[in-house]
Amino acid sequence: MIQFLMGILFLYLLFMSFEIPFVFKSDTGSVGFFADTLPKHVLLENEAEELYTASRPSKDTSASTYQTFSRAPERRMREFKRVSGLFFNESALDDSESNIDEFSVLHKIAKDAWSVGKKVWDELESAETISKTQIEPNKTKSESCPHSISLSGSDFVNRSHLMVLPCGLTLGSHVTVVGKPHWAHPEDDPKIASLKEGEEAVLVSQFMMELQGLKTVDGEDPPRILHFNPRLKGDWSGRPVIEMNTCYRMQWGSALRCEGWRSRADEETEAVVKKWIKLAFACVEYACIRLPDICAELCFINDVVLCAVDGKVKCEKWIRDDDEHSEESKAAWWLNRLIGRTKKVTVEWPYPFSEGNLFVLTIAAGLEGYHITVDGRHVTSFPYRTGFALEDATGLSVNGNVDLHFLFAASLPTSHPSFAPQKHLEMLTKWRAPPLPDGHVELFIGILSAGNHFAERMAVRKSWMQHKLITSSKVVARFFVALHGRKEVNLDLKKEAEYFGDIVIVPYMDAYDLVVLKTVAICEYGVRTVAANYIMKCDDDTFIRVDAVMKEARKVREDKNLYIGNMNYYHRPLRHGKWAVTYEEWPEEEYPPYANGPGYIVSSDIAQFIVADFEKHKLRLFKMEDVSMGMWVEKFNNSKPVEYVHSLKFCQFGCIEDYYTAHYQSPRQMFSSCYSNGFIMPKEQGCQRGGG
Repeated sequence: MIQFLMGILFLYLLFMSFEIPFVFKSDTGSVGFFADTLPKHVLLENEAEELYTASRPSKDTSASTYQTFSRAPERRMREFKRVSGLFFNESALDDSESNIDEFSVLHKIAKDAWSVGKKVWDELESAETISKTQIEPNKTKSESCPHSISLSGSDFVNRSHLMVLPCGLTLGSHVTVVGKPHWAHPEDDPKIASLKEGEEAVLVSQFMMELQGLKTVDGEDPPRILHFNPRLKGDWSGRPVIEMNTCYRMQWGSALRCEGWRSRADEETEAVVKKWIKLAFACVEYACIRLPDICAELCFINDVVLCAVDGKVKCEKWIRDDDEHSEESKAAWWLNRLIGRTKKVTVEWPYPFSEGNLFVLTIAAGLEGYHITVDGRHVTSFPYRTGFALEDATGLSVNGNVDLHFLFAASLPTSHPSFAPQKHLEMLTKWRAPPLPDGHVELFIGILSAGNHFAERMAVRKSWMQHKLITSSKVVARFFVALHGRKEVNLDLKKEAEYFGDIVIVPYMDAYDLVVLKTVAICEYGVRTVAANYIMKCDDDTFIRVDAVMKEARKVREDKNLYIGNMNYYHRPLRHGKWAVTYEEWPEEEYPPYANGPGYIVSSDIAQFIVADFEKHKLRLFKMEDVSMGMWVEKFNNSKPVEYVHSLKFCQFGCIEDYYTAHYQSPRQMFSSCYSNGFIMPKEQGCQRGGG
């Protein structure tokens, strides 16, 4: 049966190898096999070109380089460097509530958030409140964090299975957990537990221990800086395993699995050497002056660490059928499993966890990674991942099939080592935004951010916002931030906005379901303050190749309205689970065509239409801002034709060759992961401009 399924898989891959080129490499006039199924207004991406040369301004700033489009809106107001000019007419909303019954719930939530936000902003603006809030931080500075924390199992459960580490961890910190795994029980997940006649029930016993970061905005999960998951009864591999990973912005990285074989010291050397050679050539070509800083990031590239972690192997062994040749035994084991031949595994040292028996687990923070011991014996080491610092680990969570007896954290930092000093060090004039130009602006980029995302904003300021098109004000970029629940965060945000001049504060209380209001504010700012031809929306963890995006927008005729991004067609709402959408929120069975939220572009006519409908309270709001944009563009398309441009180069998962945008880039990855690839930085910029 396995051989038969492998044959079917081979035929499927062979078929897809012929089909994919027709879909993704066809000309704009033909879309290959899907020509009859995709909407007629879809425009698939063309072959990649040399992008920077075409978009680089020449000395002759004639119309051939920067064309003046007839669609450019007239500038209606001066730049407000701090507060969005978007106006929420509460009285008009009260008068028109009968006309918006179908989507009045989110409107009313927005109205309340706007009312509270207006009061908070007025308080911040008053001198009396500012003088009070200036004293409060001084009080908090004198407060220190505990050097150690201990909790009983019952106290831990009463605190929602979370131990708070106020100042995170530092080098030498360690956390010890004493617990007892549950006895295995039948799996209750119907997708896993479905049995054929005569089969025994699937038994499971596993638990998850995680070092987590603070939550940023309501509705957004905290980052998992370390995810440690022992599976006592195994998983798809059929044997006990330990899996470790990280999760940033709800996106998992590549997992490190310990399956019983001891890691070899040289098994990853070749991959790292290839990365070293590639990076060295890139640095020489771009005349980097910070080569040591970049090469230091090699330990993080693609989550690969040379040889070992602080001299310790990533995985110890607990089986003895490998005869000291782990790779050969691994291959033989998989081959035997493929052809149906089983072999009983003999145990030299048992799996570190057993059902019903106490264990003492310790996580220690080393120089290169986390080291995990169980009952005094080293089990695994997990290298630090790019984008996560020790001080970010402000909480310990344990869930699953385990009873906890005691938790103890020691050698903790007594004060936060980086936040306030780092902000002062970053206050340099070279990172300030240039003023708005008096003349033509072709592209405006609005960046969604949160009040306490200072590190993310600084990474953007130092990386792609240093592109020549932005520093010369041919392209304008601004952050859009709503108000935070903590006064000190809002005060810091206000000072940051005044200093850098690139933050537009949208005066409502931030909430995950109201991100759509920032998108409307981006449209308003883009057409009224900047008067740009195109308005782009992105997130503060998105890396943008500004010249490539400009080139893509110019492919569409200037007299057409456009909507560019990584399009989704015929997507259905999830009705169950964490991201469920109720029928009251979205009664239709399908979403309209929409571009993924991390990066998309609309023309100014569409943005003007969105702002006008919002101020008249005719704009339907939905909690998913990218779906909302697709819904608004579809409505606009009913009166005026819109050119939909689909491109996979608005990338969702990271840097790919010839990409336009790269999403889920942590502050450090803005420099290491993206900048270390040779095809990203234009030669004229050099690595010194972006710090990588």
